[in-house]
Amino acid sequence: MKAVAVFPGQKQYRVIDHPEPSIEHPAEAKLKILDVGICGTDKEIVAFQYGTPPDGSEYLIIGHESLAEVVEVGSAVTHLKPGDLVVTSVRRPCGHSDCLACSVGRQDFCYTGDFFERGIKQRHGYMTEFVVEQAKYMSVVPPTLREVGVLVEPLTIAEKGLTQLWQIQQRLPWACPVEPGKGQAYCHKALVLGAGPVGLLGAMKLVLDGFQTFVYSKADPGDLRRTVVEQIGATFIQAETNSLDQMAEQIGNIDVVYEAVGASQLAFEVLERLGTNGVFIFTGVPGRKAPISVDTDRLMRDLVLKNQISFGTVNASIESFRDGIHDLAEFLGRWPEAVKSIISHRYSIDDAVIPLSGKAGGIKTVIAVHS
Repeated sequence: MKAVAVFPGQKQYRVIDHPEPSIEHPAEAKLKILDVGICGTDKEIVAFQYGTPPDGSEYLIIGHESLAEVVEVGSAVTHLKPGDLVVTSVRRPCGHSDCLACSVGRQDFCYTGDFFERGIKQRHGYMTEFVVEQAKYMSVVPPTLREVGVLVEPLTIAEKGLTQLWQIQQRLPWACPVEPGKGQAYCHKALVLGAGPVGLLGAMKLVLDGFQTFVYSKADPGDLRRTVVEQIGATFIQAETNSLDQMAEQIGNIDVVYEAVGASQLAFEVLERLGTNGVFIFTGVPGRKAPISVDTDRLMRDLVLKNQISFGTVNASIESFRDGIHDLAEFLGRWPEAVKSIISHRYSIDDAVIPLSGKAGGIKTVIAVHS
């Protein structure tokens, strides 16, 4: 079968012929891959910045954002049947008995760092025609999400981050007041840094959760990303014409920052503008560049005197995938054009090297493996 693979030792990536897998254990299911999303991680892997093949293999099949159709199930699989649409999670446990997180199925919090990741670290990914995996890592997607279901995985970043946010803010009185005759008011303000797929999906989740949401990003005139932000009821603040101080003045007290750009200089400059009792959520992974200048005294004073918290969030549990499926359906019901607009281009697997090489514009590129 066809697969897109990176050969780190040869500094090459290309479409290859890879053996088609078959079910070997009762708890497995075989999938026909429909769509695979391309993200910054994939582009960094084909730029040979990281990405580790499975032991004994010279190549790694890439791709970790998937939508697939079940074609066969093992005898022990009860929650799936042929024809179901599914998304499959990415990270697998480290296998160490002393890792508390992996031992309870929360490998997204792995203590040892010896986890495996499909399409990233020592496990082949989903940019291929067929995949076999343990069914417990798969979640059923309703047929109504066929066109956009591949967005579930990048949405899980926001799902996990927002779950932690709500848990953290139980530390203080944070509920919005209830207005007589109007119900509960929306009193919290959230800032999203970046209007790529992760940023836009994060903005949708924040709006859905009741935040007055702002997105700060660069944008060309008529940029579709700005249109998407406005369609969901959020406010777009253009970085080219608004300084960080001007942005902060427009918003007021910033309760939450959802960082989705992976630019450390910008992130820490915005952290200086986080509001009282605010939470800063880091999701980006910047490359190793030259050191940046940070006002550590100001950051430390604010963290203490303003009761602020910052945390990073990576990967996601199966619960976040199921939350993502639910919320993506909500998004599609509220903002169908905005959600569909996130996917800008679809390429066949034969042409996957084109977008991987950075020659495709738009917001999100998807490899349509099977129609």
